[in-house]
Amino acid sequence: MGPPGAGKTTVGRIIGQKLDCPVIDIDDDVLETTWNMSVSEKLQDVGYEEFLEEEGKALLKFSASGSVISLSGSNPMHAAGMQHMKKSGIVVYLDVPARVIMSRLKSMEVDRIVGLSPGVSLKDILQFRKQFYKRWFDIRVLCGGDIAAEVVAEKVLDAVKRYQDSELETFISTRSGGTGRSMEEDSHKYFSDVVTQGLALDGGLFVPERGLPKFTAEEWQGLIEATYTERAQVILERCIHPADIPASKLAEIIETAYGENFSCSKIAPVRHLAGNQFLLELFHGPTASFKDFALQLVPHLFAYCIPKTCNYLVLVATSGDTGSAVLDGFSRLHDTDKQRIALVNFFPEDGVSPIQKSQMIACQKENAWSVGVKSDFDFCQTAIKQIFTDSDFTGFLTVEYGTALAAANSINWARLLPQIVYHASAYLDLVHQGIISFGSPVDICIPTGNFGNILAAFYAKMMGIPIRKCICASNENNILTDFIRTGVYDLRGRKLISTFSPAVDILKSSNLERYLHLIANEDGQLVTQLFNQLENQGHFQLRKDLLGKLQQDLVAGWCSEEDCLAAIHSVYTTTGYILDTHTAVAKVVADRLQDRTCPIIISSTAHYSKFAPAILRALRIAEINQNPLSQLHLLSSYSALPPIHWGLLETLKKTGNGNHHVCVADTSVLMFHIENLIQNHFMKVF
Repeated sequence: MGPPGAGKTTVGRIIGQKLDCPVIDIDDDVLETTWNMSVSEKLQDVGYEEFLEEEGKALLKFSASGSVISLSGSNPMHAAGMQHMKKSGIVVYLDVPARVIMSRLKSMEVDRIVGLSPGVSLKDILQFRKQFYKRWFDIRVLCGGDIAAEVVAEKVLDAVKRYQDSELETFISTRSGGTGRSMEEDSHKYFSDVVTQGLALDGGLFVPERGLPKFTAEEWQGLIEATYTERAQVILERCIHPADIPASKLAEIIETAYGENFSCSKIAPVRHLAGNQFLLELFHGPTASFKDFALQLVPHLFAYCIPKTCNYLVLVATSGDTGSAVLDGFSRLHDTDKQRIALVNFFPEDGVSPIQKSQMIACQKENAWSVGVKSDFDFCQTAIKQIFTDSDFTGFLTVEYGTALAAANSINWARLLPQIVYHASAYLDLVHQGIISFGSPVDICIPTGNFGNILAAFYAKMMGIPIRKCICASNENNILTDFIRTGVYDLRGRKLISTFSPAVDILKSSNLERYLHLIANEDGQLVTQLFNQLENQGHFQLRKDLLGKLQQDLVAGWCSEEDCLAAIHSVYTTTGYILDTHTAVAKVVADRLQDRTCPIIISSTAHYSKFAPAILRALRIAEINQNPLSQLHLLSSYSALPPIHWGLLETLKKTGNGNHHVCVADTSVLMFHIENLIQNHFMKVF
């Protein structure tokens, strides 16, 4: 299946030869035989609408097995006919960029296509038809550029093999492998398993056993003119096996996540800042941070993947932005899903900004609650990991309440995939804007705490995006900077410092484990040894060869509080643009570490409105009203770029649920809250 000029007939014949089976071309072997005239003559004879109906009727009468069938370009526009065909086999979509199709059709001197009429361009027709192709396919095969038909045929056969064998895409724990075996290796884990389970039973994190899919340069170039949601669809299809989530359902989920919930039509626009620096704006979602990209999507993936026979309580620890994003995301589920899926968000009671806390309280819904903990983020994250690995407690919840626990933190594999998308999309946008040609390198600088965002950038590089260096930007909690420079991860004597950039106020970077597992050639025993040593002794040191690998991929720097505020002031006075505190950390580090030989994309991970007191201080406002809403109104008077975030203002205007639970830093107390919330929600519902 595909547009006119996609090569369906030629590719079908090659596949038929390879498989030694009949090849049926719908145009030549069915339509023209049935009508006793050419397709072109029939179209001219009956007109556009009647042609589609006649074509559909012919398809409904057609049946075949053990064959390769090349559909016409317009077959997918007849719903009943395509439903009939889809029952018989696997529908493969040859996805060829419109510019390539137009060039081919011009060289073929094709002058009659269904729908072509005065005032309707060929480009318009191709764009209109996309919706029908997307509705019916089981497998998409990207066919960019002047790729030979033989190569397309091989890609189709590879894609069909993948479709038919979900065993090809299993997941392992970062603490399995090597010469030993863990419990996780004794049974296959699929995408749907790791989404619902979150953390491996051995305490490790899930990673794909055979690594991430690779895209060719031609495939990436075929996405240059695509929209953000189209890019997301293509990338996620390759990362999520259709046995877990079919392409049609995935498309529906992506449209729900990104269709209307973001204030910018480009979803993740790239803006030129100055010189060779560009900002990837990741704050246009409903809660104004990059966490929205994953957490508008993951709840729907989760709801689709979980068994319908069990209730789930999702546990989250946040250093700030995750809290409101995950609460908002899970509160948007369908009502039937809310009855069986609830969420509790643990956050450091005194370790987030006033606006972040206001968001987390206001975003509470009937199935989503916040609990403030009198400690820091590292305690919250560690406590959740301990709860997940406490088989007595999790078993009790299952038996007593029919409820399983799940995680939505960045330890959940599904959280990383949407982040890969926006890093890849940013590069493609620079190509589309003519800033670079495809293949030219870029550097990426990311404010980093839990290592998830920068890991996603590295994954994008592995999948074929030409990223040269990933620059890790720390605030005064600069343990990652020290580690990347020395290979020593040392928590001893360190105390968490509360900074103006609280989302990266983290000392234990969970996703670092996934990266180390990768560069250690999936040596789960080594990873287990390193993180057991970190847990028991407070430090570990990388081997020299592994440090060398790490430093080929990553460079790091850190930023003081004074330099952070100074950067905000400097950028505003020179450009009229206000950076948030985390982006300012990355800007300072980028200025120090870039060599200016290629563009650098700085991840702008949050909207400055979330950190109004620090921003007002950076702008040298002498008296700052303590009311968050008043602070936002004051900032809006600056008429700066970007404007005040629409979602934040609406959230703070709501009276909402003004109460939230607060508890001491004790894992057993967190368990008490979990059980109590399960009783109050699931027992009430059922």
